[in-house]
This record gives sequence, structure tokens and C-alpha cells, in this order.
Amino acid sequence: MSVLILARLQFYFTIGFHYIFPPMTIGLAWIIFYIMTRYKNTGDKLYESMAKFWINIFALGFVVGVATGIPLEFQFGTNWSEYSRYVGDIFGAPLAAEGVLAFFLESTFLGLLVFGWKRLSVKTHWISSLMVAIGSTLSAFWIIVANSWQQTPAGYKIENGRAVLTDFWAAVFNPSTLERYFHVMGGALATGAFVMLSISAYYLIKKQHQEFAQKSFKIALVVAFIASWGQLFIGHFHGIQVWKTQPLKLAAFEGHFETQANAPFLIFGIPNAAAERTDFAIRIPSVLSIAVAGSTDTVVKGLKDFPRDEWPPLLITFASFHSMVGLGMLMIGLTTLGLILWRMDKLFNYKLILYAFIPGFLYPTFANHFGWVATEVGRQPWIVYGLLKTSQGVSVVVPAYQIALSLLIFIGIYGLLGYTFFFLLFRKIKKGPEPITALQAEEVLS
Repeated sequence: MSVLILARLQFYFTIGFHYIFPPMTIGLAWIIFYIMTRYKNTGDKLYESMAKFWINIFALGFVVGVATGIPLEFQFGTNWSEYSRYVGDIFGAPLAAEGVLAFFLESTFLGLLVFGWKRLSVKTHWISSLMVAIGSTLSAFWIIVANSWQQTPAGYKIENGRAVLTDFWAAVFNPSTLERYFHVMGGALATGAFVMLSISAYYLIKKQHQEFAQKSFKIALVVAFIASWGQLFIGHFHGIQVWKTQPLKLAAFEGHFETQANAPFLIFGIPNAAAERTDFAIRIPSVLSIAVAGSTDTVVKGLKDFPRDEWPPLLITFASFHSMVGLGMLMIGLTTLGLILWRMDKLFNYKLILYAFIPGFLYPTFANHFGWVATEVGRQPWIVYGLLKTSQGVSVVVPAYQIALSLLIFIGIYGLLGYTFFFLLFRKIKKGPEPITALQAEEVLS
């Protein structure tokens, strides 16, 4: 294999594995903050038991997320040295901000949150939970800033063959930052909520820790419902941004070959790049034009309007985008049904709905990954959209065999980390939350 293919495979594997954990922890952080708020305001030991349990789940995901995220930054200097040389003046700033302003905030207060139960007041503990949530949210923001600049570069000039930063805030709030950030945050809230729903549903089916599970399930269900429906609207605005700034990517998402007004929205189909058509297409007339600009007269560019050598891999882009949308609709349907059953006071009466939630953590996790693949593959062949092609960003000094060897090492190490994570997670789930009676006895003794 070539250096380019191996470098892309290694980055895909490492970031794909890493991206399991940040959305989960970001979403859990805000739910934990809500639980800590309820504990602070009511003094109810059930909320303390809930907070302790979910903080331990959060901490486990945080540790593995950090361990799997560190190699990503090193790859920019090894496998992608030409890219780093080209954008280092810009790309380094948000990564530095993420480390200084977000990661240390999150990790410091997480230590207080995990180890401070007998040493800190409830109010201090509550503040710590807020700082962890803010830190994780800020961390996501700066990472999205860096990636969004690759999609829609701004605030720069080309000088001596390099992109040089000229306006920090223009680069930070480039044309795709906010839409992509809110889309990622919605996915993170959904992921954290569905993790909580999955574990709670397991306890409910096993008839274990019933009070804990029912309360956790209800809290997570509300968050998952809001996040899932919210993604529908946030995704719409994100789609408008893609249409304005990356029309070729939108055409690839939709398998849209012909430039036209009254552009149809594709329900189903298989893009055929060789024949320049979408086979087995089921379309709704005019809906795509209305969706991006509110008018049937809006002209939406098709793939044929762009140079063939700038088309992204169509099948991957198309399939990943539509898989993300399909999973999003599944989450909307499932959470809506859950709320209807709750309103009817029948939420925990049907095992079938609980069984549907047990693998629920997979729904947003896969949706996040499909969305990421659609976004990144959809901007190919560019590593910096319109400025630098991916083939130009790869290292020219690292030989293919070294990348292949390090990829095999990463597969082994990440495999071990994955096994350790799930082993510890399942052990924690089997042990369950601390009994409320034990917490009450502990309070009396203290």
C-alpha cells in the first residue's frame, strides 16, 4: 500500500476508536450536573447514589478517551508533516486552546468529583460537576474549530507556500464552526443519554436497583428526546451551511447529479458514479430546493457541475450520510414512543421497549461515526477545502512500512484498551450503584 493510503487508514482507525468516548462523556457530564443539582437542592440520597454511579462511568470513558486521543496529535507531525507545515500556524492555536482552557479544567475538577465525596461539601462537589461539564464542552468547541477550519478556511493568507493566520476570531468562527459545533453537541447529549438509558433498561429487565434505574431512565429519556429532535432542526441548518459553502459535498450526500431548480429530496437510491445517475431512486420533488433556501425556484448544483477529479468517493459519502439520518429518525421514534408510554403511565410495563433501549448506546455512537465519515470523506480530495489536497499533506519522509508497523501496534494497544474499558464497565454495571441505606449509614457515622 502507498504511504497515503496507510496514513489515512491509521488516522481513520485511531480517531474512529477515540470518537466512541468524547460524545459519551460530554453528554454524561451535563446529565450528571443535573443529578448533582437535584442532590444539592433536595438532599435525596437517591440522587447521591445516581451521581456516584454515573460519575464512575464517566471517569472510565474519560480515561480511555484521553489515552486514545493523544496519538492523534502526534500523527500530524509524523504521517501528515506536509499538512502540519502548511497549516501549523493556524491549526496549532485551537489545539493549544483546547489543552490549556478546556482539558485541564475538565481533568482537574474530575479529580475532585471522583475523590472528593468525603472531603468536599455538597456545594463544592456540585460546582466541580459544573466545571467538568463546561470543560468537556469547551474541549469539543476547540476541536471543532480546528476541524471546521479545514472545511471552510477563513482568517488566513497564503505566504511562502503556507497558510498564515491573519484574523484569529475569523478563523475560530469560520463559516461552518457554529453549525457543526451544535450538531456535534446534540450528538453528544444523545450519546450520553442513550448510554444511561441502556444501562437503566438492563437493570429494569433484570429487576435490579429498580428505583435507581427508573429515575435514571426517566431523566435520560427526556434528554435523549430533546437531543434527538433537536438534531433534526440543527441538522437542517447545518445542511443549509453545507449547501452555501460546500455544494459539491451536498450533492454527494444526496446523490444529486443534475443542476436544477425544483431539486428533489432523495428518499432511497444507490449513486452510480460511472453512469452519473442514482439507481433505484425514490424522490420527493422540490423538497431539496425548499430545504436549503425555502423556495422551489432555488437551483441546487449537481455533481456534473464540478470537475470529476474533485468528486468525493460517492458511495461512502452517500451511504454514511443516509445511515446517520436513518439512525437519527430511529432515535426520534424510540424516544417519542417512550415519552408517550410514560405519559400513559405504562413506560415500564412493556419489556419490548426496554429491550429496544438496551443496545441504544449503539444508535448515537454509530450515528456520530457515520456523520463524521460523511463530513470528512465528503470533502475529499481536499484536506483543507479548496487549498490543499490530501495527497499533498502526507509526510514525504516516513516510509510505508513504518506506518504499517505502527498501525498494527495501534490495533493491538487499542484492542487492549477496548477490552479493558468494557471489562471494567461490565464489572461496574454488575456491581451496580451504592445502596441508599449504605449512604445513609455512612452519613450517620461521619
